[in-house]
Amino acid sequence: MPDEFKDEDEVEDFKPLTAQQASDWRSRFPQVSVWRVVAVQAIAGVVVALLAWLVTGRAAVGWSAAYGALSVVLPAALFARGVVRQRPGGAGAAMAGIFAWELVKLVLCIAMLAAAPKLVPNLSWLALLVGLIVVMKTYWIALLVRSGVRKTEA
Repeated sequence: MPDEFKDEDEVEDFKPLTAQQASDWRSRFPQVSVWRVVAVQAIAGVVVALLAWLVTGRAAVGWSAAYGALSVVLPAALFARGVVRQRPGGAGAAMAGIFAWELVKLVLCIAMLAAAPKLVPNLSWLALLVGLIVVMKTYWIALLVRSGVRKTEA
């Protein structure tokens, strides 16, 4: 890239990490397994379904919440499997793969929601949406409470 397009501040401020600094950073911020996030989502789905059943006393409400949770967990598990098993091919291929699996995840979720009235007897749309939303937002909790992250001392 020609020098006139470079931002001088960026070039001057950039300092690569030493091997020790990179090692320290990796130990403070370990990678989170995608399967752990999917497992936390599945557990949250079971909990929300049981709570829905207990609070309302109606099994149909519990099954509706469970199906809503499943319509997030199943596509997320498929996405995780597809992304983890990607073949080497460079950054562009990796990004294309992620976008493709995200599309598969979205289409499967929509198909499951469209099939819900036929598959879940006495469907409660409110319970389904609660299950879906709770499980969809659970990955933030899984990422925030990940084990092994050391807090830096200021």
